[in-house]
Amino acid sequence: MPATPAWPPRSAPRLFVPGPLVQDAQVVIEGAQAHYLVRVMRMNVGDAVILCDDACGEWAARATHVGKRDLAVTCEILLRPREDVPDFTLCAALLKKDRFDLVLEKACELGVARIQPVLTRRCVADKLNLDRARALLTEAAEQCARTALPVLAEPVKLDALLKAWEPARALFFADETGGAPAAATFIANTGPAALLTGPEGGFDEGERAAIRALSSAHPITLGPRILRGETATIAATALWMGVIGDWSVQNS
Repeated sequence: MPATPAWPPRSAPRLFVPGPLVQDAQVVIEGAQAHYLVRVMRMNVGDAVILCDDACGEWAARATHVGKRDLAVTCEILLRPREDVPDFTLCAALLKKDRFDLVLEKACELGVARIQPVLTRRCVADKLNLDRARALLTEAAEQCARTALPVLAEPVKLDALLKAWEPARALFFADETGGAPAAATFIANTGPAALLTGPEGGFDEGERAAIRALSSAHPITLGPRILRGETATIAATALWMGVIGDWSVQNS
């Protein structure tokens, strides 16, 4: 006899929905998410969808009603509890819209816990649409199978960020003028961490001096080449995750 197909199938769509999700919970999905499931994925009654609520974890649910503009699903199996992500905050200077979109997307995929946009003197952009940014993060989390959404804070000026800094959290400062090798610095400073990266034009001398004056700041170099803001942010985050973060944890 042929083997019974695994349920839910790996191809089942994933969505974040308001919680809390519990066994046998009935969830009504409307709006853009319903359009995606009904019109794009062509879901029918009995089909599976994976639901996350950023609180209880990841549930396999089954469609019990499919209408033209909405559908109802029932939670059946808890697949995973909400994941624990490393205590890592990305403090990224605002970049041009498309480049900062890339930073947000990749930060989510890499497992960043919190994202703190930063305003510096040389920032080309000075505003961030938080609703749009959070929607982008949600889509990235759905795509990469995260069960914990990154916390996105409102943009803050660099001087205010430094003034309110918690001494117990290491601040790795990607300084284009030079610093200690990044990987060795990460390994030597375990515990709560943050990465600070600059805008298209880099930090000015006053900002650089203020950052270096912080007792918990660790200037690092990201190699012999000058990197774009988005490249530096993604590369340094990936390196931290590889040597200190959760990349060494075996996945089932």
